[in-house]
Amino acid sequence: MKLNNVNLEKAATFVEEVKKDKSKALKVKRIEGNWNLEDGAVQFTATLEHPRGSTIIEADGPPFMGGSGVKPDPVQYCLFGLAACFAQTFASIAAEKGIKLVQLKVAAENKINLSKALGLSNEPIAEKVILAVNASGEKGEDLSEIKGLAEQRCPGVYCLTNAIRLEVR
Repeated sequence: MKLNNVNLEKAATFVEEVKKDKSKALKVKRIEGNWNLEDGAVQFTATLEHPRGSTIIEADGPPFMGGSGVKPDPVQYCLFGLAACFAQTFASIAAEKGIKLVQLKVAAENKINLSKALGLSNEPIAEKVILAVNASGEKGEDLSEIKGLAEQRCPGVYCLTNAIRLEVR
């Protein structure tokens, strides 16, 4: 059965698998891309593999940073990932609780100070990120509990709000 475009049977099966074997919850995500050295080319291209194929994504810096601005910049992809992850978490929790959503919009916004990236200061690069959620249920349910649970459970929110060890090889 699907609710909110979430396959509840597959999700429940996965929960049961993880209950039996916690290692089933561990997943590795990886992308690999190339910086394009050819003049006029989009700056960065990567192929993302997924269960039903692959998708090519491209990023380009804004013109004021030396890019051509013909594709989204890397920070936009970061915000997209956060918004998509939060939306998926929100929709899944609502579905688990039997709440049919009629609308779910998530906007992610930040303000970037590029002076550190330019080597001109040591000021923080990002001040904060704002997630704006506009959701409604079929029966006018109060979705504040769903929002709170999504904040707690969303992997994208976790990555943003907890220090994660970075290793550059």
